[in-house]
Amino acid sequence: MTAIDVTGARTSEAADLITGARERIDALDDRIIGLIQERMAVSAVIQEARITSGGRRVNLSREMEVLTHYSEALGKPGTSLAMTLLELCRGRI
Repeated sequence: MTAIDVTGARTSEAADLITGARERIDALDDRIIGLIQERMAVSAVIQEARITSGGRRVNLSREMEVLTHYSEALGKPGTSLAMTLLELCRGRI
């Protein structure tokens, strides 16, 4: 199978460009996943401290700040992304 077959491009130049760009996207995805895992770990520390001190596991006003931040930066899809991140970091409520 050739690069043209794999990428759906019509020329070898476009196929090479797409292949290189996909490699960069894959590397970015790996970094994003690592950052999300780091965020999950930090969130677990915060939740543990809050619970140990007698507080609730989730701070809804803080979650609203996160939702607003992502929405302002990325538009409506940012809100969905933030909701997914919050769910990953604190679980379903």
